[in-house]
Amino acid sequence: MEIKVGRKTTPPTPGYSITMRVEAPAESAMASTIAEVIGEAGGALTALDVAERRADRMVVDATCDARDADHAEQIGKAVAAVPGVTVLEVSDRTFLVHLGGKLEVTPKVQLKHRDDLSRAYTPGVARVCTAIAENPADARRLTIKRNTVAVVTDGSAVLGLGNIGPEAALPVMEGKAALFKQFADVDAWPVCLDTQDTDEIVSVVKALAPVYGGINLEDISAPRCFEIEARLREALDIPVFHDDQHGTAIVVLAALTNALRVVGKRIEDITIVVSGVGAAGHAIIRLLHKQGVGEIIGCDRRGVLDPEQEGMDDFRRWIADNTNRSGRRGTLREALGGADVFIGVSSPNLLTVEDIAAMDAGAIVFALANPDPEVDPTAAGRHAAVVATGRSDYPNQINNVLAFPGFFRGLLDAGVSDITGEMMTAAARAIAAAVTPRQLSADSNRSRVSRK
Repeated sequence: MEIKVGRKTTPPTPGYSITMRVEAPAESAMASTIAEVIGEAGGALTALDVAERRADRMVVDATCDARDADHAEQIGKAVAAVPGVTVLEVSDRTFLVHLGGKLEVTPKVQLKHRDDLSRAYTPGVARVCTAIAENPADARRLTIKRNTVAVVTDGSAVLGLGNIGPEAALPVMEGKAALFKQFADVDAWPVCLDTQDTDEIVSVVKALAPVYGGINLEDISAPRCFEIEARLREALDIPVFHDDQHGTAIVVLAALTNALRVVGKRIEDITIVVSGVGAAGHAIIRLLHKQGVGEIIGCDRRGVLDPEQEGMDDFRRWIADNTNRSGRRGTLREALGGADVFIGVSSPNLLTVEDIAAMDAGAIVFALANPDPEVDPTAAGRHAAVVATGRSDYPNQINNVLAFPGFFRGLLDAGVSDITGEMMTAAARAIAAAVTPRQLSADSNRSRVSRK
């Protein structure tokens, strides 16, 4: 069942899954009654288990997806209103996943007795330290360095939440580290810095770099992120990857490659409107520009980027000087008229179904703002041929997780430090090619998470 809010239809999502422990009369129809009430309240029931049964009472665990936190509370109240039913406890399953964090350190060697300690620690470890001191390059061979990435943030631009600080950013960085391990067997660790000073961030990352084989910058606000990345690339002999830029650009190019195959259009013939010209938007536009896109129009919150605007930083200036050859002006909505592709890396709920209807036939919509996209995907699908978001609970997910684990796996294995546009293009082509012609369609099916 779906909840309708005005013109927008939002389905329940696993991101707001709850488990209710309910005590109820031991009647044969009670379990089905509880299920029916959850459905009538708009919840999506995923499990119903009888945890305990006595002669006159039973305890039932009902798990369901809700639309948001308020909706979850409404479902709980609806169940509690059933005569004879008592809701004993309501658990938010997302918070349960995060209890105690999502990471742990597990030794790769067994330490069962004194001989093991003699080799892994003292006295044996001293000989290994001496060998590295004599030849620092051996650190890649004899330590975790060859397979370890620092996920670095200052908490200034976290998801769609903004500047929430390093502690609040930690669950996201833990998640990134878990994805590194799950999909590429890379050992990553969150490094959440309690400073937003560019010089301090560069200094700290340089100081901790000896432990790591790569640096993954994450959720650092623009334009500071550009300078931090450039300075670290210059200073370090390990790869420095800004996921919000490079990871996003790679997956967008991969998705666009296949979406154009679905709608039968060529990249050199299309007009793309990009909403958001910060870190992600800038990298997307640069990579797409290298592919020979027919026309790219960058928009910020004021509308089409104006090349005559004063006070632009170098990154916006590059976009203004290298895109919009037709000289369009106006708002984002006006720019979308007749466009083939919309790519949003900006803010939620910027567009309506009417805006999508004004696009060209066979339109492609990538509404990637997280956690809430620029346009409701269901509404956009009434007019667009292909609709994608960055979320895990909608089909056609375009998310950096498609790129950064495997991209770093290749960087670490090859022992290279420079990240080039050619590497990014090759990665995008490889990701696109993972979808076979037989599998290619306007709507992808969600699949079980696994490591290939």
